[in-house]
Amino acid sequence: MIHPNDPKVKAQWEKDIGDVHLLYDYNAKNPETGADEKWRYEMWFSHEDRITYAIHGGPMAGRFNYQKADYQCIRPGELWQCNWLEETGTICSLVYDIPNKRISTLLGFSHGHWYNPEKAHGDKRNPEDFARWRELAKEGKSQSDRFMLNEQADIVEAFKGAGDLAPIDPTAPTL
Repeated sequence: MIHPNDPKVKAQWEKDIGDVHLLYDYNAKNPETGADEKWRYEMWFSHEDRITYAIHGGPMAGRFNYQKADYQCIRPGELWQCNWLEETGTICSLVYDIPNKRISTLLGFSHGHWYNPEKAHGDKRNPEDFARWRELAKEGKSQSDRFMLNEQADIVEAFKGAGDLAPIDPTAPTL
């Protein structure tokens, strides 16, 4: 959903990020070795209440998902925030800085997701992957048992449309 629910903000969403597809790289550290590495992510702002994405690098590489999302215009033509909750229990907040071609994120990984990233791989369209992801949300002592990750990424490509991501049914159930 676009916030605030206002026709002018919806028109700005369509102008700024509607149907925009981004490829971006995080300059990150390998969580096991500490070595520098790039984590490639792919995000498509596919619908005004959904996102579609794939992860190609880092510990979460091999994850293909779509999620119900909330969008918030921070500064028209410049900054948008997109927030969502994963089936794994992970809380995601992404800020798209259009003029500076940057992504800033705060990810509150559930204990199960962060410490068992290979179980978070797969495609939500596969019922076995989807069920396994839901189990990850149950791991840990409580919902406050999270790994917080702040990162910034450089956008390496921006275009309109699905690209290599599979389109989704906008009525498909999500959290």
